[in-house]
Formats: sequence, structure tokens, C-alpha cells
Amino acid sequence: MRWFYVSAGFIINLCLGAIYSYSVLQVHLRKLFENDYGIKVTATQMQVPYLIFLALFSFSMPLAGKLIEKYGIQKIGIIGGALLSLAWFSSSFAKSPLELYVLYGVIGGIGVGMVYNSTVTTITIWFPQKRGLAIGITLMGFGISAAIISPLIDILAYNYGISQTLRIVGITFFILISLLFYFFRLPKNSEKINNKDTSDENYKEILKSPSFYGLWISFTTANIVGLTAIGISKQVGLEIVSNSTMQEREISKILTLLMIPFAICNGIGRPLFGWLTEKLTPKPTITLSFSSIIISIIFLYTTKSLSSYIIAFCVFWLNLGGWMAIAPTTTAMIFGLNNYSTKYGIVFTAYGIGAITGNLLAGITKDLTASYLNVFPILTVILLISLILSHMLLKYPKS
Repeated sequence: MRWFYVSAGFIINLCLGAIYSYSVLQVHLRKLFENDYGIKVTATQMQVPYLIFLALFSFSMPLAGKLIEKYGIQKIGIIGGALLSLAWFSSSFAKSPLELYVLYGVIGGIGVGMVYNSTVTTITIWFPQKRGLAIGITLMGFGISAAIISPLIDILAYNYGISQTLRIVGITFFILISLLFYFFRLPKNSEKINNKDTSDENYKEILKSPSFYGLWISFTTANIVGLTAIGISKQVGLEIVSNSTMQEREISKILTLLMIPFAICNGIGRPLFGWLTEKLTPKPTITLSFSSIIISIIFLYTTKSLSSYIIAFCVFWLNLGGWMAIAPTTTAMIFGLNNYSTKYGIVFTAYGIGAITGNLLAGITKDLTASYLNVFPILTVILLISLILSHMLLKYPKS
């Protein structure tokens, strides 16, 4: 029965991960605003709904955790799914980016936070063993979503228009998420599992623990690097091949197609690093993750070739996906299962901080140096500092 939750969670997270298709979605929405409503919009205005979505997704996680503890997995999952579906459906009526800030960003972000926390908590409690692998497989749906949803949005938008596409997606998400969450339950012995956990700290107590800050700093750093890479993947590719003899349209097409293997790497990283976290324990896994990113940055920055770009960005996307499994698995291993949904909700605020910091850092670097590539030496320094701090602060409990 518990593997049903993994399969169902995978499908649910496939819906949640549609946020990573926003770069495709905003192209169609911008055309709608300018051509149908006569509103001139800037790139920054169109990027704000995405940032609001990611921020609300992250910062709603602790609240979602408290609601889960009070009302249960099933109710909060269904309500969150309804909010996410409403966000997509109601966005079809938006006539300006400002309306998208609320309809897509705020409502959608809160909805995803509730559903995401519900799926992670369910899998974490159902799998006292093989937890990292099970969480990783479940969240793989989030990672590969862009590879499936992005072309689907394009096809629907060109055939039915973006407004109708948003309604179709919203209704589909509501049916899928509600139906699957209807069957969600926690094991009857979940209380016993909690009581047996040797590191069963109260969620308020983790804020006093050095291990929390070691994990939170590392997770923030991983999101700064990963979400920066996702946000500027195509722009960096264009810089790398700027001196190529290929036509601009051909280059753009190739770089867009590369988003598919990047998204697949993001998906694969979740079960891979979830499994490694359990096998190696958190510290070696964090070292492996950050070291591979640093090596890839050096390779990319020194060679600046298309091949190094592809390899480096596969590693970046792989590790961002990996941290979506490292963080929840480590939270359970160190801080226990009691009040887990709230504990992980607090840890997950790192995602929002990373999203905001990373996007701002990339934009400022581009404005000051005229190149997105120059953000990578800065990211290397942040990674090294974070790696040192994680080893100083993170303590794995004795069994």
C-alpha cells in the first residue's frame, strides 16, 4: 500500500512542478497582454509572478505543517490542490501582470506549499527505511515536470489560446490531485514510530540547534545556486555560443531543447541523492553535492564551451533536484518524525530565500558586468563558505 503513495505522490508532484514551466507560460501571457489588451509589459513585470509563487511556496510550508498536524494530510492536500487549480484557472482571466501577482503567484504558491508538504510528510512517515529513496522518487515528478508540461502548454496554447489552456490545466490538476489525495492516509502506528525516534525534538527546539542552521544554510546555498542556474540557463547558453557561426534561431532552438535533459537531471537527482543521504549520512552527501557543483563551475568558467555548458548545467540541475531529497531526509534523520511537517516547513524556508537571493544576484551581476557568467565565481565562494559551516554545525545523532 505504501508504494501507492509514492506513485500517487509522483503524479501529484508532476502537477506541482508545472511552476518550472513558467518561462514558457509567460511568453504566451505577455503576447496576450500586449496584443489583446494593449498593455506594454516589461520582462521584470512578467518575472514577478514567478518569484512571488516561489516565495509563497516556501514561506507557506511552516503554516501548512501546522495545518497538517491539526486537520490531517488528506484535507490539507485537497484544499491545497484546489488553491493551485484555482490559481491556474483564474489566471486565464488576468488582464495585466499585476493581476497575475495575486491569482498565479500568491494563490498558487500557497496551494503548492500545502500539497508539497502533505506529500513529503506522508512518504516520510510511511517509509522509516528507504526513506531517502522513496522521497526522491516521489519528488522526481516535480523535477521532470517541466520536460512534460512545457511542450504541452505550447501545444495547447497554439491550438486553443493561452486563456483556454490555463482553464484546461487548472481543471485537470484539480481532478488529479483531489482524486489521489482522497486515498491518502497515515499509518495507524505512526504515533509509535514517532515515539521510538531517538532524535524526536519539538519543532520549536530545532531553532536552538546548531544542526538546524547547518542544514538551513546548506539548503539555502543549494537553492541560490540551483534556482539561479534554472533562471539563467538559456541566457548563459546564449553567451557561451555568442561567437558561433550558427544562426540565432537555430541556437535558440537547441538551447530550448536542452531544457528537457536538464529537467530530467533535476528529476533523477531526487531519488539519487535521497538514497545517498541514507547510505552515506548527510555530511558526506553535502560534500559530494557541493564539490561536484564547484568543479563544474570551474570547468564552465575556464573553458566557456558548449560542451562544458551542457555538462555543468546538467550537474547544477541534478544537484538542485538532489537537495529536494537531501533536505527532507536529513530533517527526519536528525530531528525526528514528531511534528515533522512543521519542522520541514521551517527548513524549507531556505527555498524561498534561495530563490529571491539567487535571482537578484544574477540580475545585479548581469547589470554590473554585462555577463551572467560572472555570477559563478561569486557562487563558488558562497558554496565553499557554506560547506565549511555545514561541517562545523551539522551533528548527526547517535543511534
